[in-house]
Amino acid sequence: MIYGQIFVETLIGFLCLFVLTKFLGKSQITQITAFDFIAALVLGELVGNALYDQEVGIRQVLFAVFLWGLLIYTTEMITQKFKGTRGLLEGRPSIIIYQGHIQKEQLTKGKLDINQLQHLLRSKEVFSIQEVEYAVLETDGTVSVLKKSLQQTPSRGDFDMQPEPVPLPRGIITDGEFIWDNIREAGLTKEWIMGELAIHQLYDVSDVLYAEYKKGEALYVVPY
Repeated sequence: MIYGQIFVETLIGFLCLFVLTKFLGKSQITQITAFDFIAALVLGELVGNALYDQEVGIRQVLFAVFLWGLLIYTTEMITQKFKGTRGLLEGRPSIIIYQGHIQKEQLTKGKLDINQLQHLLRSKEVFSIQEVEYAVLETDGTVSVLKKSLQQTPSRGDFDMQPEPVPLPRGIITDGEFIWDNIREAGLTKEWIMGELAIHQLYDVSDVLYAEYKKGEALYVVPY
């Protein structure tokens, strides 16, 4: 009877977690933030403890998994509807190398030392910090790297060409709202942005899903 109960509860727990993962979306698998990591641990503990606790039945397992899944889903909905909560619940990416210079304050905030930084860069096939123009510490703990122009593939150095400055693309509109920090850093004005949007026959920022500015290039716009 005990083995039969464990078999049934294991099967039901597996199916519940599988369905829940499908329902919550692939971000729970591919983009593990601190919140997602905690959620995965708790879900595993809920099912694992229930399997070997004889006082816990199938209904209790289903209720616990359903309740925790509902909390995760509610949190995801909050971050989608209220953009101000994303920084708290999902975290924010931080630039740890800017124009070839290591940002020590951002390293400290991200709890990284130089050895860890080098490890993350090597995972991106970058073996020298000198090759990096920009590096961004993402919310899932990985690093995104933009190499200096002479180090990019194909390398400008292979053709004996002079190095050029590498502009950092900046998202200036997300989900129909201006990203004022990026706009100020890029030295742009609202009037200029609205003029660029008008070229795309967009006259209200709420009609824009995403807009990206890169110096020397036309504004990249994705409408809703």
